Amino acid sequence: MRVAPTITLNAEQESALKKVARSNTESVRFARRAQIVLLAAEGYDNLAIAEKLGVGRIQVSRWRDRFVKDGIAGIRQDLPRGGRKGFVDAQELVRLTTQTTPENATHWSTRTLAKVAGVSATTVRRIWHAHGLKPHLVKTFKVSRDPLFSEKLEDIVGLYLNPPEHALVLCCDEKSQVQALDRSQPGLPLKKGRAATMTHDYKRHGTTTLFAALNALDGTVISQCQKRHRHTEWLKFLRQIDRETPKDKDLHLICDNYATHKHAAVKAWLKKHPRFHMHFTPTSASWMNMVERFFRDLTSKQLRRGVFTSVPQLISVIEAYVESHNKSPKPFIWTAQANDILQKVIRANKRLSAKQNGALH
Repeated sequence: MRVAPTITLNAEQESALKKVARSNTESVRFARRAQIVLLAAEGYDNLAIAEKLGVGRIQVSRWRDRFVKDGIAGIRQDLPRGGRKGFVDAQELVRLTTQTTPENATHWSTRTLAKVAGVSATTVRRIWHAHGLKPHLVKTFKVSRDPLFSEKLEDIVGLYLNPPEHALVLCCDEKSQVQALDRSQPGLPLKKGRAATMTHDYKRHGTTTLFAALNALDGTVISQCQKRHRHTEWLKFLRQIDRETPKDKDLHLICDNYATHKHAAVKAWLKKHPRFHMHFTPTSASWMNMVERFFRDLTSKQLRRGVFTSVPQLISVIEAYVESHNKSPKPFIWTAQANDILQKVIRANKRLSAKQNGALH
């Protein structure tokens, strides 16, 4: 059983403690501690002192020990207190995150910022979450500088939102250099508690180019795989579109500005087929072409994890995907208004210009 240390006061200490205990200017805490020490010196045990002064026994024990160790100076100073942590300047952490970078990196991590700011990594993570900050992520973008951006935008969005009567709107493009990749080792299938595995290295077995025309009305796709994507292959695909669409319908084709689409031979062919009407997206604005959504789905659902030992096998998989897609097609619904897109691009160009001018100065 633990025995409380004995306290023996000299005359000077006793006089000083009695003065503090009777004082009207000293803090209440200090006066009470002086009373604890005086009663302990008279021989009272901790429990008796606690009952006499109306305090806790542990508190009495603590200040008795502090006096034995450090004298009057030990009971004058408050012990470190628990409870709420010190104030964290969240706005300063946000400023550091968004306006500065660490010495040896392009962006902050929770640990590097916590070390600089003198807080915990958990605190940094909480503040980042509250302010929607994700320094480890970066999104790519490209704002179009096409001088005819507005006109092309209104033309294409108009086709999506108000398609012409007795006509089909076809979103056309090429997915070039689709690789037939075979993995260097067999992967393991998905199982409970383990993801599917695939080697990071691969063997190349050649490439193909997928030409596709997405019907904006019903989502069906006309496709063709060819070895290359020159104007001759593009003409071959246009002839396929001509064969596989109703002859009484005008065709409005939305394409990008790839030189193949504007080749002299292509223009000559289009003059002989007046039901074809070409509409070109602005430069650096391929996102306006809805066939890109089809290409994205094809890549994520079939190509990215696919294993192909030859180009013919790759082509057969692509053709099977298109055939399956056309059995139950689902069109992509365009909802954005041309003016809303235009205003967003104008704001982006202004911000970019301001940033570039600032960098020059």
